[in-house]
Amino acid sequence: MPDHLTPVQRSLAMRRVKLENGSLERLVQSELRVRGLRFRRHVKTLPGRPDIVFTSKKVAVFVDGDFWHGWRLPTWEHTLSPFWRNKLRTNRARDRRNFRKLRSYGWKVIRLWQHQIITDLEGSITRIAGTVALKQ
Repeated sequence: MPDHLTPVQRSLAMRRVKLENGSLERLVQSELRVRGLRFRRHVKTLPGRPDIVFTSKKVAVFVDGDFWHGWRLPTWEHTLSPFWRNKLRTNRARDRRNFRKLRSYGWKVIRLWQHQIITDLEGSITRIAGTVALKQ
């Protein structure tokens, strides 16, 4: 199905989408608080504005939606229009750039995918808690 908006209109509409503290993100944050972990959210000074940041431990956590961040994109990108294919490829490239920058600054990066949180919340939280506990 072709996009009914012009590229300029679509770009403007996409720039207005700013989802912070979505339901999965709030769920992860809540579970971390239950475990007594304290963190900052959406630190603007770090590349990619990580969703959850343990500053003293230098651990950054991203809670990524399967569609928007292109989980296994190569297996299903053929079903997308050229606009969306390019959009998701760009998102993935930006994510890789931000992760590399954070790692080069000495940060440990944890990426939680939407489907991982839904199917194994406990495992996702344990992964974060374990990394925070181990990080010197």
